[in-house]
Amino acid sequence: MATGSRRYEEAYAENQRLATPDQRFGARLGKNTADRPSSAAALQAKLVRQETHTLDEAFDRVTADGSLLAASSAVVAARRRFVVGTGKAFAYASLLAMDLSAGLSHVNLVDGTLVRPLDILPDVRDSDVLVAFSFRRYRRETVTFAEQFAAAGGAVVAVTDDDDAPLTRIAETVVVVPTSSASHVDSPTAVAAVVHLLATLTTASSKGARRRLAERERIAEALDVHWETP
Repeated sequence: MATGSRRYEEAYAENQRLATPDQRFGARLGKNTADRPSSAAALQAKLVRQETHTLDEAFDRVTADGSLLAASSAVVAARRRFVVGTGKAFAYASLLAMDLSAGLSHVNLVDGTLVRPLDILPDVRDSDVLVAFSFRRYRRETVTFAEQFAAAGGAVVAVTDDDDAPLTRIAETVVVVPTSSASHVDSPTAVAAVVHLLATLTTASSKGARRRLAERERIAEALDVHWETP
C-alpha cells in the first residue's frame, strides 16, 4: 500500500472515531496535542492536503459508482422536487435548491417554516422526489421526514457521508460523499462540489432549462435585481 494512501486511511479511521467537534478539536488542535501544527501556516498546509484528498476521493467514488448520474435522473424525471437538510446540512440543501430552481420548475426547499413536512406529506405522489442531506451527527427530523416521504410513495435521494448512515436504508438512490478533515469540523468541500455537479447534471438534462434560464434573466432585468457595473 502506498504511504500516502495508508496515511489517509488512518486519517479516515481517526475521523470516524472522533465523533464530536469537541473530541476532534482536542485531538487535533488542542494546546496539549502532540501532533498539533506548530504554526498557522503549518495548519493551513495540513488542511489543504486533507481537503484535496477528500475532494479527489469524492470525485473518484461518484464517478465509479454512478450514484450522481442516478440521482440526477431521478430529479429530472420527477414532477415535483423537494430538498431538505437540517442544521449544517440545511446550507447544502439551500445551495442545491437555489441552483436547481434556476433551470427547473417545482423545486421546493423544505425549511420547516414556510415549507413544512406536515404540509407536504399528505399530498406526496409517486412522481415526487425528495433530495435529503444528512451527515453525522445525523439529525432525527431529516431521517423521519424521509421515512414518511418514502412511505407515502415518493422517491428519496440521499446525500450522506457513510454507507451505513440512517438514510441509506430509506433512499432509492444514495450518494455517499466523504467528509474527512484535519479540522475540528467535518469537511464541507466535497459536499459542496457534489451539490454543484448534481445541479449541473440535472439542469443540463432538463428540456426546458434553457428557456427557463432565459426567461429568468429577462425578469431579473425588468426587476432590476442585479447591480450592474458600468
